[in-house]
Amino acid sequence: MCAKRFEGKIAIVTGAGLGIGRATALEFAKQGAAVIVAEILPERAKAVVSEIQDLGGRALAVETDVKQEASVQVMVQRTLQEFGSVHILVNNAGIYPRKSWEEMTTADWDLMQDVNLKSCFFCSKAVYPTMKQNRYGKIINISSVTFLLAAPAKLVHYIASKGGIVGFTRSLAREVGEHNINVNALTPGAINTEEEHKFLMPQDVDYFMSQQSLKRRILPVDIARVILFLASEESSAMTGQTLNVDGGWYMQ
Repeated sequence: MCAKRFEGKIAIVTGAGLGIGRATALEFAKQGAAVIVAEILPERAKAVVSEIQDLGGRALAVETDVKQEASVQVMVQRTLQEFGSVHILVNNAGIYPRKSWEEMTTADWDLMQDVNLKSCFFCSKAVYPTMKQNRYGKIINISSVTFLLAAPAKLVHYIASKGGIVGFTRSLAREVGEHNINVNALTPGAINTEEEHKFLMPQDVDYFMSQQSLKRRILPVDIARVILFLASEESSAMTGQTLNVDGGWYMQ
């Protein structure tokens, strides 16, 4: 029997209750990793852990508010207590409420930056001592193709936060590379998730499809598989990079 790609590895996935986070947690588990399902809604986290256990995998649900540094620290400490180490961090948690620029409040702006961007700082800082000691680590940050497109409308605060993630990724990669820690990012496109269905109209989906080169919906598992690539030894010479996964919409 072939060894699984992530046997013996410990992976933290934030916002792992739905969508890209859930798909990533499941793919890691299928490949042998123990997974920490860090999620603000405990019932979602427990449901994903149950799915992983049904697959024969190991997982731990930890209620985590990624915009609170103390909550993140507790999550990482529980990871270390349960599994003894952490090798992979996927900073996936994020929000994307839409609001026009002229109606946006300071509170709206701050919440977006706290959840989407500051959380990457909190989580990366919390796992860094263990990764530095081990001289091994993979940090993958989830940005968005909206940063490359500067669209759609009513997402100025969101796009700013996702642009910040790209800058954070590049700078952190410079800082931690000497300790054999890889830091990379992804910019997913229009992904067919549960949350998308709450605010997109059929005409929005038609527009996305018209812009993509690949005429199919991009699924959470499509993003998860690229995340696993960035967490694997196959990408060990890559750091500070941003991979765009959007079905061929924006091309660099």
